Amino acid sequence: MSLRSSQRAEAGTATPQPFGSRPVPGPHAARAAGLLCALLLLLAASALSLAVGAKHLPLEQVWHGLVDSGSADYTVVHEMRLPRTLLGLLAGSALGLAGGVMQALTRNPLADPGILGINAGASAAVVSAISFLGVATFTGYIWFAFLGAALVSVLVYVVGGGREATPARLALAGTAIGAALYSYVNAVQLLDTASLDRMRFWTVGSLADARIETVAKVAPFVLAGLLLALALARPLNALALGDEAARALGTTPVGTRALAMTAVTLLCGSATAACGPIVFVGLAVPHLVRALTGPDLRWLLSYCAVLAPVLFLGADVLGRILARPAELQVGIMTAVLGGPFFLFLVRRRRVARA
Repeated sequence: MSLRSSQRAEAGTATPQPFGSRPVPGPHAARAAGLLCALLLLLAASALSLAVGAKHLPLEQVWHGLVDSGSADYTVVHEMRLPRTLLGLLAGSALGLAGGVMQALTRNPLADPGILGINAGASAAVVSAISFLGVATFTGYIWFAFLGAALVSVLVYVVGGGREATPARLALAGTAIGAALYSYVNAVQLLDTASLDRMRFWTVGSLADARIETVAKVAPFVLAGLLLALALARPLNALALGDEAARALGTTPVGTRALAMTAVTLLCGSATAACGPIVFVGLAVPHLVRALTGPDLRWLLSYCAVLAPVLFLGADVLGRILARPAELQVGIMTAVLGGPFFLFLVRRRRVARA
């Protein structure tokens, strides 16, 4: 066969493309486009959070309230709705990422900072600090939130069976420990009426008392946990293949697990200290995202960081609309929305096993 004929043969193996046609985007391009759409949803949720409240503000007035200090709405936007929106963005991202990391780390599709009792541990530690030690500032009790979250995460792992833990045992252990800790929180509130007045909105889970000072103080902890969680995406992908395969790929399983728990503690502790215990955000968002991205944590965690605050701010806005001129706290709304979703997941797993 001549050189020219061989070149013709090789050329004939290529799939012909119609003139002027565009190549079909690959999975990475589709995921990147989806992430851009998620960012647009986040922008829309943020705009709604700034516009909706006891007094509805058109977006034009919101914009003037943001940039014009002489605007009649400047105080409402800057002192009430902007801190609330920023705190919702930070707390939502923190809880969504924490849920994604926990599900990957434990290989437990029901893992969630609320279901596994980590939020309850942070809450119990903060309530103890407020009631017994007189701690009254965010800077003071955020460290207690970190301590409570870390201790309960270890306790749930041990009670759930350690290395032999199954998803069901971890969920049961977390639920039992969380229930006990929330009972303790309620008992402390009933016995200390002075502390009850300060804690009653916080223990429900609320953004109503958000202040720009709180946002400034919580932001470094959330950003540190966010960066650490995203940096662990590749090692956690390797760990999903098993410890031996992870070592062969250059990942240290023990170190990866330690860093992952550090990230979860930073994210859960800071979010709980800032706005109280919030449930189901870390459970629902990773499941919804996994249907879009697949199991690759590089994309899954990125999507969680963007879509979790969309759900969080959406629940907060819905609570303001349903009870106007009062409001339902965001912790109540996420529980109302997340409870049926949790039952659906449990039911689907039972059907799959049958």
